[in-house]
Amino acid sequence: MNAPTPIRDAATVILWRAARSGPEVLMGQRGAGAAFMPSKFVFPGGAVDAADAAVALADPLGPDCARRLTAPGAPAPATLAATAIRETWEETGLALGRAGRGAAGFGPGWEGLAPSAAGLRFVFRAITPPGRPRRFDARFFLADVAEIAGDPEDFSRATDELTHLRWVPIAAARELDLPFITEVVLAEVARLGPGETPPGGVPFFDNSGPVAAFRRIV
Repeated sequence: MNAPTPIRDAATVILWRAARSGPEVLMGQRGAGAAFMPSKFVFPGGAVDAADAAVALADPLGPDCARRLTAPGAPAPATLAATAIRETWEETGLALGRAGRGAAGFGPGWEGLAPSAAGLRFVFRAITPPGRPRRFDARFFLADVAEIAGDPEDFSRATDELTHLRWVPIAAARELDLPFITEVVLAEVARLGPGETPPGGVPFFDNSGPVAAFRRIV
């Protein structure tokens, strides 16, 4: 019998901005040869790296977000925030930061910038169901375009992990080839206003056990 696929902690960022046609989110397409969700349009994000725990944040997460992210055996909230910021940088070339002493390990482009988690809002959590080639315990953060240091249209520093990076109206995004969980998260985000958190607590699709469960983290 094959060993169960390990579940890796991960963080994802939904970058949001207002537009004349309505709210837009930043999405990109995974490669056709990717082992996980090939060819799907997704938000930037990825697994926690060991080095993320050592990242010094210029601004911490809000207390409610930090409290809801705190769980037995989970990475520290600041580590998850650092993962979210790093993955956004790597996959889009956009820096969630402010003027500061720089971010060691984030690479060129962070000179004079320090990563900031102040604008991240924890809005969703989901664990990949069994049977997938890779499984993640993903925390989804929502961030306004104003949190980006620099031009939000400049993806020149992005790696090639995501292609076709673009701002997409939320209504139009649902017409793309999306993973199921991304559709669910988009529907949740569409109901939130600027600065709001999900009413009743953060939705959590928990597939860690033999039976899938849905609950809210209050």
